[in-house]
Amino acid sequence: MDMALHVPKWTSFGQQGFGQPLLSQRRLGYRSQCQLERLAALEPTRRVPSEAGFTEYFDQLNEQLQCAGVVAYRRTIQPRGLVLPYYSNAPKLVYIVQGRGISGTVIPGCPESFQSLRQGFEQQWEEESESQSQRFRDEHQKVQFFREGDVLAYPAGVANWVYNNGEVPIIAIAVADTSSNANQLDRQHRQFLLAGRERQSQEQIAQVEERFQQQKGNNLLSGFELELLAEALGVDKAVVRKIQNVNDNRGDIVRVEKGLQMLEPQRRAEQEAQEQEREEREETQERRGSSCERNGLEETYCTLKNRQNVANPTLADYYNPRAGRLTSLNVQKLPILRFIQLSAERGVLRRNAIQPPHWNINAHSIMYVVRGSGRLQVVGHRGRTVFDGELRQGQLLVIPQQHIVIKKAQSEQFEWISFKTNENAFVSHIVGKTSVLRGIPVEVLMNSYRVSREEARRLKFNRGNEIAIFSPRQEKEDRATA
Repeated sequence: MDMALHVPKWTSFGQQGFGQPLLSQRRLGYRSQCQLERLAALEPTRRVPSEAGFTEYFDQLNEQLQCAGVVAYRRTIQPRGLVLPYYSNAPKLVYIVQGRGISGTVIPGCPESFQSLRQGFEQQWEEESESQSQRFRDEHQKVQFFREGDVLAYPAGVANWVYNNGEVPIIAIAVADTSSNANQLDRQHRQFLLAGRERQSQEQIAQVEERFQQQKGNNLLSGFELELLAEALGVDKAVVRKIQNVNDNRGDIVRVEKGLQMLEPQRRAEQEAQEQEREEREETQERRGSSCERNGLEETYCTLKNRQNVANPTLADYYNPRAGRLTSLNVQKLPILRFIQLSAERGVLRRNAIQPPHWNINAHSIMYVVRGSGRLQVVGHRGRTVFDGELRQGQLLVIPQQHIVIKKAQSEQFEWISFKTNENAFVSHIVGKTSVLRGIPVEVLMNSYRVSREEARRLKFNRGNEIAIFSPRQEKEDRATA
């Protein structure tokens, strides 16, 4: 029996990378942890404040997250807030729910391609004999701007930082794959601070305080002996004492009082507009099949793009003006996902519109509601309903692999982002164009469900050419009788 798959036509099961130093593959030893009788909407249980923001963690020991092999957290960064440099033990995807900012990722071995000479007023020289007009040379790896609707990809063990240069707080939801082979420690998510010091968390549940007490700590450099570190860094002990400052209580998100000054491309608004136009042009070319295949040489680790917007309506993979839109992000659109082994899907449904029953063939789905509310039903093995309820803004739900889910918008607009545990996630729909029912002969449907030929025909074709997202049924009936 042929089954229709919700995947771009240029993808295949055989497109897997291997022999790459940053490539992360998911372990198979955790499948037995998915013995879920019931699913529940999740909210953060642990809050870690900082000077210029806070981080809210979902309980990583929750059985749903354990099943998917991931952890999730939500970060809020106030204007002029800087997330201090750090790295983690798991690859992750980050979705920008609100705001805009600057992000930097430092990949080992890549050149500091941003270089310039700055006037001496930006650098205070200690030598009095030096002229005040002394020029100071700065260089660093490239930085990039991001905005609401962007998905950012970060490999495990790669240092990164984020700065809010906007006027509203940045709100970001992140999912890290702790079951990836890139993480060879344990299933616990760990952030290795290169600066700052994590503050004590504010718990909603008493047991969580004790469970994560050991995670608090100073930055990594504070653990070295003073003289040895000073020699390694080539600075005096006074500077090392500042770096190792164990009394720094600002947390890992600090406020930059006068704003952050760094090397960055000029005319940011023009650059963002050009990037958006380029993204739209590339997507149009891919849909027309005119884009050539990548040869693997034109993009290296140092130049791989790690950002893609999925909120732009013009980039939607499926669009129904009466129902909404779906936008997928996989390794075909963002090649760095080959090293992350995660993908994403952004969905928008209008009131009463439906995303019909479907299942993920090769991935778990971690769904986070960005705006509005909707009703979901999830059915697992042997037809057992494991979730039947409302999912609201800020809540998260894990939909295990092979479990069938149906979604219906209850608010004026129901928006979500789903993180999937495969860089090429495949979806199969029950009904609609290119669905399972559409691909089965009428005679098979008649005998399978004990229905008449006419009933089988209606079951197969009544949704017409709609695919992936369906307009409200009452609206269709009103148009039919008009």
